[in-house]
Amino acid sequence: MPLALVLVLTGAAGVLASWVITLDKFKLLADPDFTPGCSLNPVVSCGNIMKSEQAAVFGFPNPMLGLVAYGAVLCVGMSLLAGARFPRWYWLTCNAGCLFGVAFVSWLQFQSLYRINSLCLWCCLAWVATIVLFWTVTSYNARDGYLPVPRGVRSFAAEFPWVLPVLHIGAVGMLILTRWWDFWTS
Repeated sequence: MPLALVLVLTGAAGVLASWVITLDKFKLLADPDFTPGCSLNPVVSCGNIMKSEQAAVFGFPNPMLGLVAYGAVLCVGMSLLAGARFPRWYWLTCNAGCLFGVAFVSWLQFQSLYRINSLCLWCCLAWVATIVLFWTVTSYNARDGYLPVPRGVRSFAAEFPWVLPVLHIGAVGMLILTRWWDFWTS
C-alpha cells in the first residue's frame, strides 16, 4: 500500500508541475513578453528556464515528456491501489525508467543552477517527485528481491526506505542554498 500511495502522490505532483509548465510554455510561445506567475525575482524565474535550450532537450518542451511519464506513474499507482500485481520484469523496467528520470532531473538541476542561473518552482516540484519516486521504486525492488543486492542492502531498504530520498533532496537543497547564498542572505 505505501508504494501505491507514493506512486499516486509523486505521479500527481509531477503531472501538476508538468501541466502548469506546459500551459505557461504555450503562453510564452504565443506572447514572447509573457511572464509566468512563478517568475518572482532574479533567481526564481521560470521564464528564464522556459526560454533556455535545455527546456526542450528532445525537440519538444520537456514538460510534455513529464505529462506522459508522470501520468504513467499515476496509472501504475492507481492500478496497485485497485489490487493489480506486476511481475519482476515490470518492476525492473519501471526502475530503469525511474533511473532515466532521476538522471535527467539531475542534469536539469545542474543546468538550472550553473548554466541558466535560475530556478523554477514547478520544476523543483517535479525534481522532488522524481527523486522520491526513484528511491521508493529502487527500495521496493531491493526489498522484494527484484534487484540482486546483498542482504544488508535489502534490510536497509525494508527498514529505512525514506533515508535516501531525504538525503538526496537535502543535497539538492544545499546546492540551491549555497549557489545563491548571497541572494538569499541579502
